Amino acid sequence: MMPFWGDLGQFRDAVASVRAQDDPDWRLVIIDDHFPGTEHTEFVHGIGDERITLVRNETNLGVAGNFQRSIDLATAEYLVIMGCDDLLAPSYVSRMRELVARHPDADYLQPGVQVIDDSGRHVRPLADRVKGYYRPARGVTRLTGPDLARSVLRGNWTYFPSILWKRETIASFGFRADFEVVLDLALQFDIATSGGTLVIDSAVTFFYRRHSESVSSTTATSGARFDEERRFFDEAEARCRALGWTAAARAAHHHWSSRLNAATRIPSAVLARDGGGFRSLSGHALRARRSVEPGGSGGASR
Repeated sequence: MMPFWGDLGQFRDAVASVRAQDDPDWRLVIIDDHFPGTEHTEFVHGIGDERITLVRNETNLGVAGNFQRSIDLATAEYLVIMGCDDLLAPSYVSRMRELVARHPDADYLQPGVQVIDDSGRHVRPLADRVKGYYRPARGVTRLTGPDLARSVLRGNWTYFPSILWKRETIASFGFRADFEVVLDLALQFDIATSGGTLVIDSAVTFFYRRHSESVSSTTATSGARFDEERRFFDEAEARCRALGWTAAARAAHHHWSSRLNAATRIPSAVLARDGGGFRSLSGHALRARRSVEPGGSGGASR
């Protein structure tokens, strides 16, 4: 599944990377989120590959809406909601098929990822170095239940567009409409608290494009993303404590990676003379929080 809204050149490259798979048993559904113009549709129709389908939304659904539509339209047992600017290595499908055969109980699988910039060069900016720090051991690793919850709450080291999902699992949860930035983390947390399993592979089969002006980066300097993250971590801590998952609750309570991320954005807010963003960012970075008891509500202590 490939939701589309963006750069046409990178979109063409993304489609070409799917067609270059060494395992030909795949199907690509491109979901046009009411993008203006016809160049993209002419490109797809001109390919003439019966494995590729283009669906156009009647109205623009946005990020969460188009992700949910990807789930609704999927018919295969497994799916990936690939970015229209990302790239698959030729071995992505064959490697995922191999891992699924070895771990049929896995609810989702995270392949090895290489980050690239707008021009396709391999890069490793700070955000991805932090992801590498929080990522579990190399090789093929399984995480389930409380261990999975603690891992992703410490720092969301996964790359959502690269993940292979079991359709039955992702369809049973879907995406929360009240989240825009942490909707993938919230989905993984839901799977973890239901006892689900993640399989992690270190073999690089996906190239994730890191943009400086993504939704998450443009909302970060203003502090808006961290308001959403704080609300998510409050909820996650309460749920983990209700389940007796002490380590996961502690990870949600402290959410160090989120707070450190906010701290790194403060200089940009200062340079932009954004007083509201500075207060939001510094408040999130320095905030001391009381533990949230099951059924209770948390608050900030000053």
